[in-house]
Amino acid sequence: SKRYKVVQPSEILEFYRDLTEVSGFELETAGVLKGGRKIWALAKTGQSTALKGNDITNGYLLLATACDGSMATTAQFTSIRVVCNNTLAVALNSSQGAIKVSHNTSFNPHEVKQQLGIASSNWDNFMYRLKLMSDRNVKPKEAQKYLSQVFVPNDKTAGTCKSHERSIARTLDLFNGRGIGSDLISSKGTVFGLLNAITEFIDHERRAKSIDHRLDSAWFGQGAQLKQEAFRNALLLVT
Repeated sequence: SKRYKVVQPSEILEFYRDLTEVSGFELETAGVLKGGRKIWALAKTGQSTALKGNDITNGYLLLATACDGSMATTAQFTSIRVVCNNTLAVALNSSQGAIKVSHNTSFNPHEVKQQLGIASSNWDNFMYRLKLMSDRNVKPKEAQKYLSQVFVPNDKTAGTCKSHERSIARTLDLFNGRGIGSDLISSKGTVFGLLNAITEFIDHERRAKSIDHRLDSAWFGQGAQLKQEAFRNALLLVT
């Protein structure tokens, strides 16, 4: 309709050009999903923290938009664990961690940057929580209960139960030594290891029609929601 405001790929890249010149961000990669219907770009923020055992996590800013109206233009701080490339959204205060601009509204990069200005304090708080998780060991029964709380919805049916059981079993395998980086001190037998088993499963192994669909889900869809649920439940184990 006439109310729909298009955000061009050039606007995404110009947004990052300003950030690289003023804030020291470094544009690392950009691409499209689903045949060009979604456009995204990732920039390094320069923030980086190492947990015990030199388990490094870097901070990124993910900016994406859709040409088909399937999502708002979204700016999202994201952490990427170096050893395995697992991604996890960095929450902004009490929000879901994303700034969204509806296509009924013109994309104003200056307003978005103002809202992103609290990045540094949120990163420190986020990494402090991950450190708490890396110090908290979990017992097998706790791990099983935690995964059930994350994967099994209240409206479960017989068909979905089998799917969730497979997801839980595979995630437990990743947690118990098959996951990339699961043998590091920060992850082995810890809440942080459980969280990373889920993020690895969702980012790299979860069933999907294609790699595009899996990435889209992991960043913007059901996979992203599952990872946030996993993070919230992990916090309950350390508080």
